[in-house]
Amino acid sequence: MNYQLINSSTNFDVVVLAGGDYPQHAVPTQILQQAPRIVCCDSAIELLHPSLYNKVEAVVGDGDSMSDAAKRQFHDVLHVEHEQADNDLTKATRYCVSRNFNRIAYLGATGKREDHTMGNISLLLRYFQTYGVQPVMVTDYGTFVPCHGDCTFESFAKQQVSIFNISCHRIENKGLRWQSYAYQSWWQGTLNESLADVFSLHADGYYLVYRTHEAK
Repeated sequence: MNYQLINSSTNFDVVVLAGGDYPQHAVPTQILQQAPRIVCCDSAIELLHPSLYNKVEAVVGDGDSMSDAAKRQFHDVLHVEHEQADNDLTKATRYCVSRNFNRIAYLGATGKREDHTMGNISLLLRYFQTYGVQPVMVTDYGTFVPCHGDCTFESFAKQQVSIFNISCHRIENKGLRWQSYAYQSWWQGTLNESLADVFSLHADGYYLVYRTHEAK
């Protein structure tokens, strides 16, 4: 599978906005502004800039994070799910899957509480495996994507790259500064670096890849 370089002109079927840190960097900001449609977790709707209200297709969650005023304003697109087995990010993803949206950008899914950040990043793999979508988590610093097997990645020289092993017994690369392996701990795969405009990973399982927006 080939993973394109994510930048401010990258197009997605939908943007899911969560209630973490609101985008500040040009890449996530532009992705949000040019989104064809936005699905908000209920905790995020009051963070959204009013100029983007017309793009809101749905507000999804249990509704406990919304003010009464917001519930009234967005009542026609509010999808309330009270079950507590899944978080609002997953509920929003299920909505996207039900509408056949495949390329999903997640914004505002990191920052604030660290346990939420770790949980949200880990969910990318679930969405990839269970729903068959192409999820990309875009932060102010870079992007996370879930991967399986042999993959190539568009890049640039000195882009910082981290690889988080999930189930691989083999991870080899071509085009990174340091050779990779089947890391036993997540920290072991951090702080690698791209040498040119593409790198490839040859693996036998699932893993996550993080690429920065800026070169170092």
